[in-house]
Amino acid sequence: MTTIKLKHPVKADGAEVAEVTMRAPKVRDMIAADKGGGSDAERELRMFANLCEITPRIIEELHLVDYKAMQGAYLDFLS
Repeated sequence: MTTIKLKHPVKADGAEVAEVTMRAPKVRDMIAADKGGGSDAERELRMFANLCEITPRIIEELHLVDYKAMQGAYLDFLS
């Protein structure tokens, strides 16, 4: 697991989110994200929401710099 501290906390789903914790992905997470269809970005968003156990709405509210940090954390799990 890795914790990502947000440079720009967001308010979503009735709470302020200042950090998110991402767990290591498994094959089942990839399959679940792919089942929803949509663009690559939409599938990635679903994957990250699942791995962080947050709603996609929270990720949609992130500043891009924080989303890039989330992508970096994900890629670290794959290396």
